Amino acid sequence: MGEYPEDRETELTPASDEEQRPAAGGRAVAPQRREARRTTKLCPFCLDKVKTIDYKDANLLRQYISERGRILARRRTGTCAKHQRKLARAIKRARHIALLPYTAAHVREQTT
Repeated sequence: MGEYPEDRETELTPASDEEQRPAAGGRAVAPQRREARRTTKLCPFCLDKVKTIDYKDANLLRQYISERGRILARRRTGTCAKHQRKLARAIKRARHIALLPYTAAHVREQTT
């Protein structure tokens, strides 16, 4: 006999309530995620009522630089748009006059 689907004898078992039924595309439906509540971060510069960000204050600026030497995003630091622009400008000025490195130390060691 031929190998056609109607020649095969297969048993079909109904899915129980506990099992996940495949969706229309044949994939199992993923369990739904819980939405996490995000707390709004307050800008540390606005809280301290800082008017200017000094580019010579390297210790302050290092808090807003990643371990790879990149400027951290607003989402991570919680700064407002106004102070993020001032912070980026201060970091770039500090890099230009060699108060801060452009890249992390381990990145510079690999290129030499």
